[in-house]
Amino acid sequence: MSTPTKPTILITGASGMIGPLLAARLLATDTHRVVLTDVVTPTVPASAAHPENSVCIQADLTNQASMEALVAASQPLAAAFVFHGIMSAGSEADPALALRVNFDATRSLLAHLSETNRGLRVVYASSNAVYGTPLPELVTPDTTPTPTGTYGATKYMCEVLINDMTRRGLIDAYSVRFPTVSVRPGAPSNAASAFLSGIIREPMAGLPCVVPITDREFRATLCTPRVCVENLVRVLGWPADKLPSHTRALNFPGIVSSVQELLDALGRHGGEDKVELVSFEEDEVKARLLRSWAWNLDYSREVGLGLAQDENTDQLVKEYVESLKK
Repeated sequence: MSTPTKPTILITGASGMIGPLLAARLLATDTHRVVLTDVVTPTVPASAAHPENSVCIQADLTNQASMEALVAASQPLAAAFVFHGIMSAGSEADPALALRVNFDATRSLLAHLSETNRGLRVVYASSNAVYGTPLPELVTPDTTPTPTGTYGATKYMCEVLINDMTRRGLIDAYSVRFPTVSVRPGAPSNAASAFLSGIIREPMAGLPCVVPITDREFRATLCTPRVCVENLVRVLGWPADKLPSHTRALNFPGIVSSVQELLDALGRHGGEDKVELVSFEEDEVKARLLRSWAWNLDYSREVGLGLAQDENTDQLVKEYVESLKK
């Protein structure tokens, strides 16, 4: 077997939602080889223009030998997107698993990459869940994260680690805090925020959706998968001096939307019959997590750095509904 010559981009957690979309974007040109990995063997996205440049590898990143074999198979490595993790509700249900997957596996992977590919560009998927109570009226880049859930805590732990490793020149990484990505295609995740996609996706498929928080004025920050992928690609190409080496976390811009605003947009673009498929039932654990998360964030720094942002709730819902017609 010949040795790969194209620079390789590794995507962990690639069986999730963002991984395949990012892979399709990266495989739109013939410039890179893309390695997709997860605990379940990922599949090459059907929309990839150059599927011949992709490799799908099953790997358990909590196993040192499996992780090292993955890194060896990913050479010559040019960059890594770190997406693997146990989501918010899953992390609350099994904190030990969350610590092992979200932090320990990430730490081991980054440590190994610092040995095999010192100074590698890494884009780490963090989350707005690093912010918890008490929250200021407006979250700014100077707001100290105070996570009130295991998921947010493990994400923040990784951010601090990444800052220090970048400062020391071991990697060249950015931690990008995702807002809730909506509308996600595919099956629901075990995130507390999964309903923020399900409230549109399930009714449009003729299926019911149960919202785990009864307050229709509950607000969250959202971004479309399209904008999320666009911003990931932009950060991939950033120079090393875009942010100071010891403060590499930033917030991907989102839009603020309430549950009622999502329902109203669903009615306009999907039909009132779809709205009738949505019901409300308070889930104490999920509702506590949801209410602890920040929703009012100042994105002026990130927009100034060149990141994209969606327009509004109506555009977000319309974009998904129209995608179903293609």
